Amino acid sequence: MTTNNTRLFKKSLLAVTITLASSQAMAAGFQLNAQSATGIGRAFAGDAVIADNASVMARNPAAMALFDSVELSLGFESITSMIEVKDASYNPGGVSSPLSSNANYDDAGDTSIAPNIHLIVPVNDKFAWGVNAYSNFGTKTEFSSDYAGNEFGGLTDVQSVNFGLAGSYRLNEQWSFGAGLDLIYGKGELQRPNPLGMQGDALNVDADGWALGFNVGTVFELDENNRFGLAYHYSPELEAKGDISYTGTEYKNDTLLMPLPDLLEFSGYHRIEDTKFAVHYSVQWIGWSSFDKLEAKDAGVLNEYEWQNGMHYAIGGTYYMSRDWTLRAGYMYDTSAQDEITSISVPDSDRQWFSAGFTYHLDDKSNIDFGFTYLMGDDVDVKETTELGPVTVSSITGTTHADAILMGLQYSRSF
Repeated sequence: MTTNNTRLFKKSLLAVTITLASSQAMAAGFQLNAQSATGIGRAFAGDAVIADNASVMARNPAAMALFDSVELSLGFESITSMIEVKDASYNPGGVSSPLSSNANYDDAGDTSIAPNIHLIVPVNDKFAWGVNAYSNFGTKTEFSSDYAGNEFGGLTDVQSVNFGLAGSYRLNEQWSFGAGLDLIYGKGELQRPNPLGMQGDALNVDADGWALGFNVGTVFELDENNRFGLAYHYSPELEAKGDISYTGTEYKNDTLLMPLPDLLEFSGYHRIEDTKFAVHYSVQWIGWSSFDKLEAKDAGVLNEYEWQNGMHYAIGGTYYMSRDWTLRAGYMYDTSAQDEITSISVPDSDRQWFSAGFTYHLDDKSNIDFGFTYLMGDDVDVKETTELGPVTVSSITGTTHADAILMGLQYSRSF
């Protein structure tokens, strides 16, 4: 199997295994933020410092110091990906063969559900602790078995769960600090058939594993209406064990070693004095360039990568309309992790988020949140080939486009 085809298959595997272990859902591949309905409703603008419910601990542990009562939030998010391959041509005889066929595809996405629960417990006016669990990523993309270029598509099915434990300390009226541990479990399945109807799979992976990361953060409060948050998440190297079948060789109970990206996020929140309006914003850096290679203990180096660091830029607004209703909206622009290397199976691109949501206060201590986001990706040109030695076996060219719809529903209560 060729260098280019190896790159295609293994970049797909990398996208899967990244999502298995990252403590924040991100932008590359099919990765999406999904920690809270409130975050979805404002494109996560200001989410490391707003602290309107317990889900803030997933973004910044120091923000737990902003609560003076026990806080519980639980809910779920639905993620519907809409993936299209257009203007595509598949050639089973190589780039110079006249046997090309239409390779358009408009139904590779799917809908998944990501639940979450967050609990913050203040101990006194200085200390607080919290625990949470959330599925930060869960999606499925599948090309039908009769797709013309199915060796470039196949099946990708991923689930993950993050278990967090964190604490915060209020130093004074302005400064608070926090730290936490993230225990991440991930499970994924990946299949890529051999080209031209050859028996077996070019790649078949069924693996799961655990990883331990940590996060630290701080909050600075100018006054009750203005504050800033800064949070850093260290992402570990995840070891996922499973059986790997690759280009005809079986590796039983092999271990994939996957370096994960660190994250750094800065957020601000400003309630406009004597009004019902607030503005908030976030800038997040994601260290995708740490993915220099994907390696297995038995199979060795599977491929080299050329991923680039990513950025999120988000801005949003909140309107405290009445005692019962709070409205919010937001916009985010995030950049692709992929650079020059692209593929049909991982339709990544720069993306825009258009978000809106609301909170309905049931009473003074409980509320329901709803959030909606339409995520719009860019068109990306793709050209991939499969080779056996010096011979080009198949090739595909086309344009990929990936949009998504996120919806979240959440219940929060103070005790």
